Amino acid sequence: MASRNEQAVCFQSAGETRYGILHAAEHQACDTGVVILVGGPQYRVGSHRQFVHLARNLANQGVPVFRFDFSGMGDSEGDFPGFERLDEDVRRSVDTLMEHCPQVKKVVLWGLCDGASAACFYAPSDARVVGLALANPWVRTEQGEAKAFIKHYYWSRLTSAGFWRKLFSGKLGVFTALEGLFGNLRRSAQRENDAAPEKQDGSTKVEMSLPERVFLGLETFAGNVLLIISGNDLTAAEFMDAVQQNRKRQKLIDSPKITVSRLSDADHTFSRRCWKEEVAERTAEWIDAL
Repeated sequence: MASRNEQAVCFQSAGETRYGILHAAEHQACDTGVVILVGGPQYRVGSHRQFVHLARNLANQGVPVFRFDFSGMGDSEGDFPGFERLDEDVRRSVDTLMEHCPQVKKVVLWGLCDGASAACFYAPSDARVVGLALANPWVRTEQGEAKAFIKHYYWSRLTSAGFWRKLFSGKLGVFTALEGLFGNLRRSAQRENDAAPEKQDGSTKVEMSLPERVFLGLETFAGNVLLIISGNDLTAAEFMDAVQQNRKRQKLIDSPKITVSRLSDADHTFSRRCWKEEVAERTAEWIDAL
């Protein structure tokens, strides 16, 4: 049920109108507010209404929340530029929350999937952002995805009784399955620089990979970070694999500024009500500790 403290709000970004919902605090508000950055392609409600649930739960505990549609998503004008080019929308959304809730002096960016990655790119540039709550951050590369499939998907299939029943009953497309496995093995063995773009003079242009950019954002961000990791999600598994394969990243994740919160059975979008409630509760506790 909608709260009487919810209102539609619009703001201007890059000369276009963005639309969102402001959830004012239900009682005496704290000085920290939350801006939700939606993972795409999604609009401000989210899968299974997860962002509505999160925003109302936090507002009920005194935390103002603003959730909105990025450019080209939902009701907002324009074309979606991709999650790597959302800084202006994020900056204006923070402005909007603070304009409508004058008591808010500090902001937490709460992002899912590539919304979490966008938060990492933006946060180091804005001193108003004191915290990042990142759910299953997106660090997808072709090699990383293939390795995650091999390590997490195929192994779970081999240990599943249902897999062996399908195999012996003839219901499993063995050749198709093997083709997928060998394809992932080939991709996992590639080096990231193999796909580096070539410049006009014939030399290779080496750019930072997506994982490198996300972890650089985490490293340079001065505030605190809550990492929410689902146990039944290949995106989350790929992120944690990227951590474990690099000693510097592992040291960063183990640092006092980062709190890792795992939901062992949850899927990517926390589709069950109990998972949504757990995410909201852990987020509220973490914000209170800030």
